[in-house]
Amino acid sequence: MAEKLDKVDVVIVGSGWAGGTAAAELSKKGYEVVCLERGKDHSTEDFIGAKDELKYSRRIEMFQDLSKETLTIRNDIDEVATPHRSNETNSINGTDTGGSGVHWNGQIYRWLPTDFELRSKTIEKYGEDIIPEDMTMQDWGITYDEIEPYYDKFEETIGVSGEQDPLRPEMSRPFPNPPMKETATMALFKEATEAMGYHPYHMASANMSEKYENPDGETINACMYCAFCEQYGCDFGAKADPIVTVLSTARRHDNFELRNNSYVVRILHEDGRATGVRYVDTQTGEEYDQPADLVVVGGFTFTNTRLLLLSEIGKPYDPEANTGVVGKNITTHAANLTHLRVRGFFDEEKFNRYAGAGALGATMDDFNLEQLDHTELDFLHGFLIRSTQLGSRPITHNHVPEGVPTWGQEFKEKSLFYTHRNLDIQQQNGVLGWRYNYMDLDPTYKDVFGDPLLRVTYKFHDQDRNIVRYAHQKSKEILEEMGADHITVPEITDETEFGHNSLGDHTAGGVIMGDDPETSAVNNYSQMWDMENVFVLGASSFPHNSSSNPTNTVGALAYRATEGMIEYLENDGGLLVDPSKE
Repeated sequence: MAEKLDKVDVVIVGSGWAGGTAAAELSKKGYEVVCLERGKDHSTEDFIGAKDELKYSRRIEMFQDLSKETLTIRNDIDEVATPHRSNETNSINGTDTGGSGVHWNGQIYRWLPTDFELRSKTIEKYGEDIIPEDMTMQDWGITYDEIEPYYDKFEETIGVSGEQDPLRPEMSRPFPNPPMKETATMALFKEATEAMGYHPYHMASANMSEKYENPDGETINACMYCAFCEQYGCDFGAKADPIVTVLSTARRHDNFELRNNSYVVRILHEDGRATGVRYVDTQTGEEYDQPADLVVVGGFTFTNTRLLLLSEIGKPYDPEANTGVVGKNITTHAANLTHLRVRGFFDEEKFNRYAGAGALGATMDDFNLEQLDHTELDFLHGFLIRSTQLGSRPITHNHVPEGVPTWGQEFKEKSLFYTHRNLDIQQQNGVLGWRYNYMDLDPTYKDVFGDPLLRVTYKFHDQDRNIVRYAHQKSKEILEEMGADHITVPEITDETEFGHNSLGDHTAGGVIMGDDPETSAVNNYSQMWDMENVFVLGASSFPHNSSSNPTNTVGALAYRATEGMIEYLENDGGLLVDPSKE
C-alpha cells in the first residue's frame, strides 16, 4: 500500500534540461514544486579529477544501467523483440541528477524554420506525391517565429558561445558569448570548404568561451579545453548543464524539493484529470503517492512514452489501423548509420588534437533541408557537416587507416604515427517518421516492478540509407580538398539495418506535438490533449528529428511549456490551445 504524501502544486518527473527548466521557472513563481529523479544526486564537486576513460568512456558510469532497466527492440512488426543490453554503441541515456544534460558535449543548434512546418512546406514546394506513402510527416502546430524568443531565452540561460550561421535566419540578438578558440583542424576545414564555395562557421557551444553569469545569477566558468566533455561531468563547472544552471536556480527556493532515488511508476488520475504520481524509493523499496495539481513529465523519450502507456493516458498508437498517438513517430540519429563518419589520415603532421572541448568545431548548412532541391535527390530533408575537436583521448580515440590491423605491432606503430594526423568529417541528417516505426509495451518482458518494458520497432528505409551515402560522398570531397592522403568511407549497403544494440543518442517522438488531437498527443504548449493538467516535455514531442542536435529545441519548448503551465495554474485550468481554431 503506497503512503500518501501532502499535496503540492506541481510534481515533475525527471531533473534534466526539460524537467529542470520547468522546476526553475515554477519555483521562481512561488509554486510548491517536487522534482522526482530516479538516479542519485550529483554536484560539480563529484567530478573533480574525474578524467578516467576506463570508468566513464568504457564502463559508462554516467549512463543508464541497461542490466537493470532497459527496453526491447525489433525491426519488423512480426518479429519477437529482444532486450537491449549494450551501451557501447552510443545508447547514452542519462541517469542521476541533471540526466543526459550533465554528460553531453554542449553542441547547440537552432532547428530550421521548415522543420516546424515540414509537411505543409514540403507539399507547397514539391507537391504531396514526393512524400512516400508510409512516411508519417506532419507539422508541429508551431512556427519558427513563435519559438524563436524561447530559443533566445534558453541560449541566455546556458551562455551559448558562438556566431551567426550565415545560412539561417537572423537571430533577434547575438549569442551571449563570443565563439570558442579556433584550432588548426577548424581552420583547415574552413579554408577547404570556403574554397569549395560553402559557408562554414564556428559551431555554437555550451562550453564557455569566457566566464559567464546568466540572467538567473548562475555563474558558468570559462572552458579549460581539457577534452573530457562527452560522457563526463565537467569538474571546472565550465559546461552548461542543469546542475550549474536551472537546478541551481530552483534550489535557491524553499518551495522546491528534489527527491533522488525516486522511480516514478504511474501517473495517477481519475475522471480525466491527473491527481499526482506514484513512485518507488529505490533505496528502501517503499511506495509513495505524491498528489499534485499539475503533473510535468520531463524524462527521456523512452521514459515519457512508457509512463503514459503504463498510466493509460492518451490513445496508444496502432500502426496497422494507423490510429492513436502515444508511441508514434520514433526517430533517432542511430549510432550504426547517421553517426558513421568519414575519416581522413594525413602523412604529414598538421595538427595536435590532444586538447579540445565537446562543442569545439566548425560546421556548415550547405546541404541542409532548405538548401537542397529534392526533385534531384532520392531522399527528403538534409544534413549538416562539421569537423570537431573534442580532444583525442588515448583509449577512445585511437584511429588507424582502413586495412591496418586493430591489434599487434603494426597497429601500435600506426596508431602512434597517426595520433596527430587524422580527423573525421561528421554528417548528421534529418530523420523522418514512418508508419511502422513506433513504441509500445512489450507483451513478454517486464521490469523489476513487474511492469512491461517499452518495445521499440524500428527499421531503416531507402530514405535513411540514401541520405547517408550522399552525405558521405560530400564529406569525402571535403577531406580530399583538405589534403588527406588516406580516406575511410563507411560502407552503407541496401542491407544495412537498424541494429538491436545501436539505439543512438538523439531519440525523439512518442508523445508528438501538433494542432490535431487525432494525430498528436500534445499541443504547442506541450499540454496533453487528453488530460489538460499533464504537460510532457523533452524530445518525445518532436514529430521528426532534424539534422541538428536536439537540446536547444528541448530547452526552448520547455520554456514555452512552462509559460503555459503558469497561465494554466493562474487561470484555473483549461486547454491552452483550442484545436477547433487551429
